[in-house]
Amino acid sequence: MLLFFAVQGFAQEAQSKIIAKGATLTKLSGEFAFTEGPAADAKGNVFFTDQPNDKIYKWSAEDNTISVFMDKTSRSNGLYFDHQGNLLSCADLENQLISIDKNQKITVLVNDFEGKKFNGPNDLWVAPNGGIYFTDPFYKRPYWKHTEMELPEKRVYYLSPDKRTVTIAAREFVAPNGIIGTPDGKTLYVADISGQKTYTFPINSDGTLGERKLFAAMGSDGMTLDKKGNVYVTGKGVTVFDKNGTKIEHIDVKEPWTANVTFGGKDRKTLFITASKSVYTLKMKVKGA
Repeated sequence: MLLFFAVQGFAQEAQSKIIAKGATLTKLSGEFAFTEGPAADAKGNVFFTDQPNDKIYKWSAEDNTISVFMDKTSRSNGLYFDHQGNLLSCADLENQLISIDKNQKITVLVNDFEGKKFNGPNDLWVAPNGGIYFTDPFYKRPYWKHTEMELPEKRVYYLSPDKRTVTIAAREFVAPNGIIGTPDGKTLYVADISGQKTYTFPINSDGTLGERKLFAAMGSDGMTLDKKGNVYVTGKGVTVFDKNGTKIEHIDVKEPWTANVTFGGKDRKTLFITASKSVYTLKMKVKGA
């Protein structure tokens, strides 16, 4: 188990609409290689990956400690819990989408598209109907034997609720990365990190996506939403936009790169941030969506 230690970064301004009064960015640990993919379970515990070391860690909402949840995770990156409490992972050891149950048993959900290996599933979101949207950019890993993409494009895919069919949900990105949807299942946000843009898509009843609209002229590695519909994007710290695409906040994180973000804690008012070799928390006024 990793011992918790706090490093106070900065106090946010009291007039912030979303950050708790007097809240301070708190560094929980800086003992990792590169942190990613935070996802909260039903109790508010946050699971995150140390992708280069092939591990998944758990931050406890009960006692504020960090412990190893799983070793040898198929190189898990982005994480998300499904409605049954399984931890879903974009695992790019073999470029798959996998499900990890409470006993750490791995089930492969998606192995390829039309017989060709995915470029490298990166991040995912589970819709209310159980369908899964995931991004598939191409970031060459040192442990891969292949050097070129088998698929001709970097796309967003949709795995049907019955887990039988994979379809192309959206295309024509430079490199899609961060992805998140609204709790009502009506809107999907997709960040084209290399294109430096984030888009919204209406979600149709059959899981297909409608016409894209530009949400913000900023890409993102990972994203999350709060109850007010504000969108949190990452890269150089965390930048927050309201539901209309107006920037309302920037959270400075003193790390080379801020990869991802989610809400955790028992009351879902703790913003959990993965940034380079570290993880941070920040108390918020708002709850996660």
